[in-house]
Amino acid sequence: MNIISNATRQVILDTETTGMNQGTGPVFQGHKIIEIGCVEVINRRLTGRTYHQYINPMRAIDEEAMAVHGITNERVANEPTFAQIAQDFINFIDGAEIVAHNAPFDVSFMDHEFSMLSPRGPKVADICQILDSLDIAKFLHPGQKNNLDALAKRYFIDNSRRTYHGALLDAEILADVYLAMTGGQTKFNLSLDAESSGGAAGGIIRLNSNRRSLKVISASADELNMHEQRLDLVGKSGKCLWRD
Repeated sequence: MNIISNATRQVILDTETTGMNQGTGPVFQGHKIIEIGCVEVINRRLTGRTYHQYINPMRAIDEEAMAVHGITNERVANEPTFAQIAQDFINFIDGAEIVAHNAPFDVSFMDHEFSMLSPRGPKVADICQILDSLDIAKFLHPGQKNNLDALAKRYFIDNSRRTYHGALLDAEILADVYLAMTGGQTKFNLSLDAESSGGAAGGIIRLNSNRRSLKVISASADELNMHEQRLDLVGKSGKCLWRD
């Protein structure tokens, strides 16, 4: 399994719903989305751009679901319906790769909501690629707990704010988990393009011998300790080249 996506723009997504049953069942029971949270990642870098919306489902929220996400009927009574926010939501996710934990659950709800629009909206797969981070977690950690709380603990990601499941908070935690599982946030590109090098890419750039000396900043003890912890994580997933 190739766990590194080639997508340039990714939207890490989570939803909360009126019912908590899994699979296609909730859709046929008339359950609806009541919260959407999205975090944008471009070239494996968190951009700070998010989409967050509470939604009036026009039906009661199950007590079982309310106990999980803490969203009450009163909280969403004056929020817009899905039809009223659909185009803004589509504009945010269109053309991106959606990353969701147990993606079939979220996608089935979104497809159902889009199908009830007039005119009928798109299927998520028609406008986005879809990546299930749960599949990646199961591949990397077979036989272990791979829910979001377990993964956050495994990758030393702070989820202490997570008293309830909230869509935006869960999307933010999932973004950190997904990037940690697949190699970290920043992907540096040290190559030079033709324009910046004044010719063909890959040309030799000679530095002036009279240039000012660069300031060298050494890693602190805490930073070195964090580095070793990250190498420990890499080693658990396979061979750690940095320790060979």
